[in-house]
Amino acid sequence: MVSARSGLSTRPVARRLGPVLRNPVLGGPVLGALLLVAGALSPARAVEPGDLTLTVSPELNGNTAPYPREMVLLKIHGVYKQPILLEEVVQPTLANFSWTQLGRDAWSKTKLPDGQSAIAFDRVIAIFPHHPGDFVLDPFIHRLTINDVGERKVIDVRSGPIPLPVTAWTQPTGGPDAKDPWWLPARDVTITDSWNPDPETVKIGETTRRIVTLEAQGMVAEGLPPRPVMRTRGILTFAGPVTRETIITPQGPIAKATYQWDVRPAIDDIIPLDAIAIPWFDTVSRRMREAEIPARQIGGGLPDREEAPMPAATAPAVIAAAGLAAFGLGLALLGFGAGRRSLRLDAGHRRALARAAAAGDAAEFRARLAAAAQAEPELARRWRARADLAADLAALERALYAPEGGATPDLARLARALSRPETEPAAHTREDREDRLAPLDGPARPG
Repeated sequence: MVSARSGLSTRPVARRLGPVLRNPVLGGPVLGALLLVAGALSPARAVEPGDLTLTVSPELNGNTAPYPREMVLLKIHGVYKQPILLEEVVQPTLANFSWTQLGRDAWSKTKLPDGQSAIAFDRVIAIFPHHPGDFVLDPFIHRLTINDVGERKVIDVRSGPIPLPVTAWTQPTGGPDAKDPWWLPARDVTITDSWNPDPETVKIGETTRRIVTLEAQGMVAEGLPPRPVMRTRGILTFAGPVTRETIITPQGPIAKATYQWDVRPAIDDIIPLDAIAIPWFDTVSRRMREAEIPARQIGGGLPDREEAPMPAATAPAVIAAAGLAAFGLGLALLGFGAGRRSLRLDAGHRRALARAAAAGDAAEFRARLAAAAQAEPELARRWRARADLAADLAALERALYAPEGGATPDLARLARALSRPETEPAAHTREDREDRLAPLDGPARPG
């Protein structure tokens, strides 16, 4: 018994050919009906060997036998010289496999090597073996109703049997039968991580939304892992819906899953979130790899809060004395320090530079530095004005981009230097001081 899922169809093939041979005047459905009539009334000739052919070709990842639960594409291709009135595909049971059809059947005109015209039929099915073994898939049958010398005739066009061995997993960890980690065989895996608002700016009681998108090439969405567990001390997490979709492309399917959380800090402190590793099996190189949802932190963003807080219980007299001393010191320094500004990278950029330096990754360090300079152009200008920093930055550029290369500077030392506050030089002349005080005192009057 063949279900609708297996692709059983009794629709006229002429109707399917309508979009391929679409005429801007007649339109698809009308043209399809005309093609059906034309097929029925076309000059009939006897069926000859080779007029109707059907092949089924498995597309193996890395040209090697698959593991259980790894996707294999079956490409069904028919070439027919005879006019076709009706058609249906009768699929074997595929008892040891799960399967799904990818996209719709495709009908098109084709030219044979001898110059004759023919009709081509294409269908793609993804199958997933349940367990290892030496399997042989039974033939597929394309049941065609044709016009054979003026007589309607039903002909079964069969493919050949398809050998398909499935290899057992022999590596010590992971694999299709392991409960943890999730078995994720794909050609490539990418992860994007977005927050709104930035988690480092969120305070206690506020909420930020995290959305992680996982894309895997060469598999369907049902094979993607469940929502990762995001749990740590000091936060409340509210899991949102998980959406999945399979995108059909000429190169094969792309599976996409979107995971969502609402995150709320429950303590007034910096809360680190560890990275979440997602192992996956590279079906091209035939080895395990790892994708990562990056580490982040909740709170601790701008303004920086690294200064020691004032003790909660401070005597009023001490507070008053400290305030008076600060006021007097401010008056004393007003003429010397007016206009001085201190700039410093925010905590997120500092941590990113430190992580890249600790990993010894000069390219990542350069990318993080570029992002920091774009966010703080005035700070970048001050770095370039310092001879020691300018020399290290130039050495980093040479190491990465110069044809002859060069020695990489000490990234850890450079990260520390770039993370320190940068203070604008003070004005020392009377004119400079008067100019800086002018906005406070009003325009200067001639003496």
